[in-house]
Amino acid sequence: MSESGSAHVIAMANQKGGVGKTTTAINLGTALAAVGRRVLLIDLDPQGNASTGLGIAFEDRDPSTYDVLIDGESLVDTACATPVPNLFIAPATTDLSSADAALMQEADRGTRLRDAVSAVRGQYDYVLIDCPPSLNLLTVNAMTAADSVLVPLQCEFFAREGLSQLIQSIREVTGTLNPRLKIQGIVLTMYDRRNNLSTQVEADVRANLGDLVYETVIPRNVRLSEAPSHAIPALLYDHTCAGSVAYQSLAAELLRRQHDLELV
Repeated sequence: MSESGSAHVIAMANQKGGVGKTTTAINLGTALAAVGRRVLLIDLDPQGNASTGLGIAFEDRDPSTYDVLIDGESLVDTACATPVPNLFIAPATTDLSSADAALMQEADRGTRLRDAVSAVRGQYDYVLIDCPPSLNLLTVNAMTAADSVLVPLQCEFFAREGLSQLIQSIREVTGTLNPRLKIQGIVLTMYDRRNNLSTQVEADVRANLGDLVYETVIPRNVRLSEAPSHAIPALLYDHTCAGSVAYQSLAAELLRRQHDLELV
């Protein structure tokens, strides 16, 4: 649970690439912003796909999240407006690929993002962190800064391969750097109802992980895939497509879960 009166910080993490992590970060952030929540998306992936997908040109990524981690730049000065009202992004550049090496010898190497996020918690309702597809120091910084971790999980045969490793990493961060860290939930992505494998994967994951798995399932959807090439979220590209409707449902479910947690 986040600190009272401050943003809830969610790390979007899965060390496997191509699972819809950035698509989820962009469109969940858009859906939350659309219902009046003020959202900051922190792009912590050296590929910078979240920044590109929200229309941030390369020349406008100065300062970037690399500068936040390495030079102590503030997120206030790093955050950019996006085409979505209420949604802001701290953009990434390829410089982030060298951040691990630059941080390795620093005593505070795992807590720099936490300190930067702490300074802006009061300015947002949600802070979403798009992690790189690896369990490196960038991901450790994200988990240390976060209140919870949201795991996009692709509906394919090897979907659960590596999930136990990710959960173990979460436990390690919980035991050392961030005792309040929780698993927000697991979101099944790229679901194809015409494919028996998707149904089998869903049944297996729900049987093993129970309530951790969101009811909302993100379908495999052409419009979701097309939107990044237009540098806008799918919810702006086509708000009626199946993918956009699913992300609106996911945002509503996340808000319900958060409300229920606050009542406990």
